[in-house]
Amino acid sequence: MTALELSTAAGRSADQIIPARPGSRAARMALPRSVDVLREIAAEYGVCTRPVVMRRTDLDTGRTEIIDLPCGATREDKCQPCARRNRRLRQAQIREGWHRDDEPLPAPAPATDEQRALIVFRGHLEFERAEALRTAQWDQVADLDEAISEVEKAIAAHGLRGRVAPPRSSPADGDPGGEDDRAGRRRTRSTRRRQDAPDLPRRKVQPYTVGKVYTAPDGTTYRPSMWLTLTLDSYGPVLGDGTPVHPDRYDYRRAAWDAVHFPRLLDRFWQNLRRCVGWRVQYAGAVEPQRRLAPHAHFAIRGTIPRAVLRQVAAATYHQVWWPSVDVQRYTADRPPVWDAGQSAWVDPETGAPLTSWAAALDAIDADPDAQPVHVVRFGPQIDARGVNAGTEDAERTIRYITKYITKQSADCHKIETERQQAHLDRLWRELQITPCSDRCANWLLYGIQPRKAHAKLRPGRCKGKVHQRSTLGIGGRRVLISRDWSGKTLADHKADAREWVRALLGVTVDLEGNGNPEVVQAPASRHAWELARPERRTSAPSSWAGWIRR
Repeated sequence: MTALELSTAAGRSADQIIPARPGSRAARMALPRSVDVLREIAAEYGVCTRPVVMRRTDLDTGRTEIIDLPCGATREDKCQPCARRNRRLRQAQIREGWHRDDEPLPAPAPATDEQRALIVFRGHLEFERAEALRTAQWDQVADLDEAISEVEKAIAAHGLRGRVAPPRSSPADGDPGGEDDRAGRRRTRSTRRRQDAPDLPRRKVQPYTVGKVYTAPDGTTYRPSMWLTLTLDSYGPVLGDGTPVHPDRYDYRRAAWDAVHFPRLLDRFWQNLRRCVGWRVQYAGAVEPQRRLAPHAHFAIRGTIPRAVLRQVAAATYHQVWWPSVDVQRYTADRPPVWDAGQSAWVDPETGAPLTSWAAALDAIDADPDAQPVHVVRFGPQIDARGVNAGTEDAERTIRYITKYITKQSADCHKIETERQQAHLDRLWRELQITPCSDRCANWLLYGIQPRKAHAKLRPGRCKGKVHQRSTLGIGGRRVLISRDWSGKTLADHKADAREWVRALLGVTVDLEGNGNPEVVQAPASRHAWELARPERRTSAPSSWAGWIRR
């Protein structure tokens, strides 16, 4: 019986509850935990609440010390200070590249004679490999592959980036990779546009990324940029809380497939937009779920593009999924197919017949002239775009709006408050659990198809992919999307700039050259070995008070 029940039974009102007896378990449980208070104080002062305890050993002196490094978490449910620090870093990255008036990356330097000689030698090796393949001299192919690997390492060591040719395995390995067939030939699909999609003008993409300069009547020049929101199509009418009006008629299957393939649709959009406007449009944004739990994306775009063009490109953008049909689910998680070690394949539990292989299922699609993609992803008609000027409060407010949910899990962006919202989330998650996420997904076994590179550890209906997790709502890829030429820097570069700014603010710099400047701190030239400090191997206390949280 609780204290309220006891007081009620004794004829006392609720405001006359007898307090817990001092020293009792109820009195102890009412006291705050010291470790929780420690976490709150650490979060208040911006200190990592779950640091990584590392052991650093000086290889010259043998001295060992314990150092706590920030965990670097990007989600608040893991570490709030580190997540907020990463959010500020992303905001700085968006701010630096949004309204640039110059190209972020310089032109590459001309190649040297040594670099050109290595590329020519790499071409000779490729020719000899093709000749060895034609004559079926597999021992020479293996030797040439090893030589090509060594030459590519030398090419990278001489300051060349990228690969001359894509990596590939030998046909003798039996699995060329990707969607190749048994003969080692790449499967290709027709690039002809769908008849139900409008055509787009195609221009040659010019190598510039900055936006257009406008001149006001008073002679003032300015270079605005844009903010864009892309949304998926409707799956049925919804209420204000995001739940469907008619749950039985809501298209959960299409919602799950659209969420899984939403990143591919975004890639197609930026590809079509660049070809349509004729210059290398740069973007920075984030993907987050709407209240109806469907993903949508907010982007900052450098430069301006007419809204009519954005709507035209969005309406003409689609992504086709050429996978086997999933109209009929032949098995369930309770009655799955079984693995036959003798055949090295998954078989029917009753007949013992092997399931259709992945290559055979794709061959059936290629052989059918009337075959249609199993799914087509499209944007909805709602496209929101507006201009934003540099240095205004509107620009800062937009940056905060783009990054408002990047520190939260997808399922935590909108709080579940009612039973209808909980039921809506459960229905979507159940559909995501049986939706294939890739050609290696274990869920293909539910539809009588063996995934590519099938093995005995697969569990249909229990794929470990991120899109099947309840916390992701099908958004399994990167939540933050930044184009390559946005700011000309990676996230590590922006982090290093932040450190340099703090050092300059404190008046402390690091002199790696050792020029003898008395106002400059010279970095010690010592060698250290780093390793994780196991609790049973610690020789001293953590170096920071926040490290006691992990003890």
